[in-house]
Amino acid sequence: MSVAEAPTMPSSADTGLPPPPPEAAAHSSELAERIAERITREGDWIPFSRYMEMALYEPRLGYYSAGARKFGEAGDFVTAPEISNVFAKCLALQARQVLEATGGDILELGPGSGVLAADMFEELLAHKAIPERYLLLEVSPDLRERQRKLLAYRFPEHIGRFVWLDALPERIRGFVIANEVLDVVPCSLVHRTRGQLLERGVILTDSGFAWDDQRMPDDALRRRAEAAFPPGDYSYLSEINLAAEGLVRTVAAAMDHGLALFIDYGFPEREFYHPQRFMGTLRCHYRHRFHGDPFFLPGLQDITAHVDFSAMARAAESADAEVYGFTTQAYFLISCGLAVMVSAGDPGMTLSRLKGTSAVQRLINPSEMGELFKVLGVGKGMDGPLLGFQSARHLQL
Repeated sequence: MSVAEAPTMPSSADTGLPPPPPEAAAHSSELAERIAERITREGDWIPFSRYMEMALYEPRLGYYSAGARKFGEAGDFVTAPEISNVFAKCLALQARQVLEATGGDILELGPGSGVLAADMFEELLAHKAIPERYLLLEVSPDLRERQRKLLAYRFPEHIGRFVWLDALPERIRGFVIANEVLDVVPCSLVHRTRGQLLERGVILTDSGFAWDDQRMPDDALRRRAEAAFPPGDYSYLSEINLAAEGLVRTVAAAMDHGLALFIDYGFPEREFYHPQRFMGTLRCHYRHRFHGDPFFLPGLQDITAHVDFSAMARAAESADAEVYGFTTQAYFLISCGLAVMVSAGDPGMTLSRLKGTSAVQRLINPSEMGELFKVLGVGKGMDGPLLGFQSARHLQL
């Protein structure tokens, strides 16, 4: 296949997913051509992490770099801030406790639609506890502009406090929030077959992109797979995300005084690499449907993998940070005072009644986001119990 040819992508009829409009399909084809060129240029094979990086972040074409709507009912998925503002209100209470102890700023990684920033700031403003600066690290120019418009509309007199960053600050003091960020950091795929560890990558065929496994050098990726995979020589495929660990380590190393919360779906290592989870956790999101084909319409769908929170905790500790807590999203929100907040002081509003409200149910119900989503808190110099963890059920990392 010449690099001038666009690889054949799976059609919506093949997958049962709704077809994109013609202009979106053309956009995806352009990105597929660019990925194909990269594969040819790099010896007819690229690691999956490279493919995922281009599919999500290639300038102008990647899923998070282009202008299509991603969040909310009109997009491909809904995150907790879009479900109910009580999520942001609970986080604001935790942020307030941290800022009272540290001063400093709030730093949000991957602010998405900007709704979380807006709702947190509104809650802090109501308590006269707004930070000097609210920093937003956003790689997408389109999302930056959407965030800026939303925040300028809601807080015209405070818009100067919002500062957009291109990279992590060298020093951090205050409160850091990363909600559903680690799951979209490009990960590596490792496949054990017949007792041999191979790195899974992407090649070009006459019918489009395809999987291809290559031998792994004796490097950090191989050593991590050897340590993490369950024993045995049966076929086992899973993700290892050294880049996400690097992000957590960098945040922890820059932290002088404060708390960083990483909220995402995932497991501790013993569950992540369970023998029965032999096909990994990779999944794609397209128009509120999820499936397992990352080659479907690159640039028009999200590609994610669950988070190994044990690895993230170790990464933070390697930068001299302390793990302050690890619990489920449900327990964290309840510990922050979710019940009191939603009941507006009504003592008859029990937890069972809270679960009956549809928005709160999605946030805390075990069959929705409550158990699958976890909260990892790491930082430096924080004394005393932290609000979100003080009455929560702590999970073992």
